[in-house]
Amino acid sequence: MSAIALLVGLGPVLGWGLFPTVSAKFGGKPTNQIVGATFGTLIFAFVYLLISGNSIPMGSKFVLSLISGAGWSFGQIMSFKSFKLIGSSRVMPITTALQLIATALWGVFALGNWAGTTSRIIGFVALIVIIIGATMTAWQEHPDKQGSKDLRNAVVLLLIGVIGYWLYSAAPQAAQINGKEAFLPQALGMFITAVIYCLINIKKDNVFKQKESYLQIISGFFFAFAALTYLISAQPDMNGLATGFVLSQTSVVLATLTGVYFLHESKTRKELVVTLLGLILIVVAATATAFL
Repeated sequence: MSAIALLVGLGPVLGWGLFPTVSAKFGGKPTNQIVGATFGTLIFAFVYLLISGNSIPMGSKFVLSLISGAGWSFGQIMSFKSFKLIGSSRVMPITTALQLIATALWGVFALGNWAGTTSRIIGFVALIVIIIGATMTAWQEHPDKQGSKDLRNAVVLLLIGVIGYWLYSAAPQAAQINGKEAFLPQALGMFITAVIYCLINIKKDNVFKQKESYLQIISGFFFAFAALTYLISAQPDMNGLATGFVLSQTSVVLATLTGVYFLHESKTRKELVVTLLGLILIVVAATATAFL
């Protein structure tokens, strides 16, 4: 692995690792966060299109890319709602685990991944380990009734939201489109979905007049940077899909730790130790599934 390839591979780690923390730091409600983040992503995607000279896909490829972006927005809205309940340091490992599981199962049953009995056994054991790791990150040393209720509600939201994240990954595969070409229509689908969601709630809260929505554009730059560098990292002449995927998944470690230390989301010493062990399990298991 060259130094350039490694630097590119670390792009998703920084972008996706810092995105939830930056978004939470700017504040606002889920509506502020989603419309600002998607607007920032759309701006970034337009600039990249102008610089790269890539063409905009047409027909079904364009539509499926839009659907992919809409799926991400839906999943991210659920994550933002969960942030309010239990904080990003607990949400990120859980949602990462759910995305890994959904993506892996889609790959196995729809795309024919993990061919052979041995690969499937290792793969499904890895998924169980991911579930265990995610459970460990959400563990509370002194649980209270409200905290347990918030955790249950957050998990329900994340289980619903993973459908959107699955669409984000699956739709471009169905379109058989290059990720770099899908980048702009995906961003457009993200933004349109966010605007529709905010318009539905506009009578209660007009986020288009609130400064938090525009501050969140910066958080969108972090997400877009991560998404683009992941597409580049996964290219065969860089890190390749397997290594690029594993590197990107380590972003959950940064997202969790910055949530604890920069957002001051409370964890006891024992909770932090158990969380770190859970993160290690998630990353190791994700590595195992990537190389099957």
